Amino acid sequence: MIRSPEIVLMRQFQNIMKTKRIILFSLLIWPLWMAAQNTPSKTAWSLTNCINYALAQNIQVRKSSLNSESSRVNSEQADAQKLPSLSASVRQNFSWSNREDLTTGTSSFSGSGNNNLSLSSGITLYNGMKLTNRAEQAKLNLRSSLLNTETIRESVSLSILNAFLQVLFTGEQVKNSGRQVEATTQQLNLAKERLDMKIISMSDYLQVKSQLANEKLSLTNAQNQHAIAKVNLMQLMELPVDNEFMVKEPVMEEMINKNLTPEAQEVYAIALGIKPQVQSAELAKQSAVLDEKIAKAGYLPTLSADAGLSTGYSSFSNESGYWSEIGNALSPSAGLSLSIPIFQRKQAKSSVALAKISLQNAELDEINTKNQLRKEIEQACLDVVSAQSEFESSKENYQSVMESYALAEEKFKQGLINSVDFLFEKTSQIVAESQLLQSRYNLIFSYKILDFYSGVPIEL
Repeated sequence: MIRSPEIVLMRQFQNIMKTKRIILFSLLIWPLWMAAQNTPSKTAWSLTNCINYALAQNIQVRKSSLNSESSRVNSEQADAQKLPSLSASVRQNFSWSNREDLTTGTSSFSGSGNNNLSLSSGITLYNGMKLTNRAEQAKLNLRSSLLNTETIRESVSLSILNAFLQVLFTGEQVKNSGRQVEATTQQLNLAKERLDMKIISMSDYLQVKSQLANEKLSLTNAQNQHAIAKVNLMQLMELPVDNEFMVKEPVMEEMINKNLTPEAQEVYAIALGIKPQVQSAELAKQSAVLDEKIAKAGYLPTLSADAGLSTGYSSFSNESGYWSEIGNALSPSAGLSLSIPIFQRKQAKSSVALAKISLQNAELDEINTKNQLRKEIEQACLDVVSAQSEFESSKENYQSVMESYALAEEKFKQGLINSVDFLFEKTSQIVAESQLLQSRYNLIFSYKILDFYSGVPIEL
């Protein structure tokens, strides 16, 4: 059919417009599509995020923070006890009685009203520095409470670090087991071809098949351990279990052997100045010293001062008015009182004796805290040296085993060795890889523990 030039031009114009619309639509939708491709479906948790979330949600941390707030209120109250008190009172009293008029001889039931107002103040001038020492003791208790909170926070952070590394470790085990299954699957396919060609016996083929089944079981166990490790981490974080929970894997190559030779005494000297449990123990001893001073104040007299102002109004008064009578009835007062303890049935003496015992306990607690810290640091330094040595040995053994395994794998492919000899080499390779992985994470954990005692923030 012959088309007219007008129809052809019209069709060409329509095609051009259609092409332009497609191009315009593509330009509009392309950025949105790229953004969707670049947006991850689930954000991975870094170690820092895990620790921060756990510290915000942990019940012990939150309760300790509340205890610190209570200590803050007690400290403010102890300071306020040194100030003078001031109180006011107002009383309105009504009474009724049957009154007889002597001139007329008649009686009537009438009432009267009384209004009493008073203002009083008092202050303790001297009581053996008891109020001052109590205020200072309350401040020490507040600082100690804050340090106890920090100790709990550090403990939670270490638990999260351990659980986080366990998730990474089990994740590596899953990857390694998966690679082993893939490699053995290829070897089983090769063995099947050789079996069909009658190059190897059925026994050799079944050996490889059995090895594959064992490695699949190992993969399943590794996946289960990885799932358990993630659940453990989420529970420590007080995070509801989420099947899509993922952790952010750090660059492990940056955490290889640093060949450190840590000195326990140097690390201990640093830790003494920064660890909250040591500072808290020192504050507890200082508080016990003040407790003894407060107890000894029970032997001393107490001097107090007071002042007051009172007035009143009665409806029976002949004054011209309420405010006039109130002004005329003003009655100021002031006084001093001295309380001298004479016989207290050994109350002060017992309080002093108990305070001295508490001081001795606080001194022993401080020594024990420092000794415990020293032992932990000594163990941490030893762990670093041992982990470094173990890592180097595992790496050297792994390299040697891998060379032997590569040679055995090549011989197996060429049919120069049977499956029994090859699977022996493969088992050695699996064990060596597992040992290297374990030693690497032990090394990382030992480094982080050493950093912890040295005041370095916990992060990966």
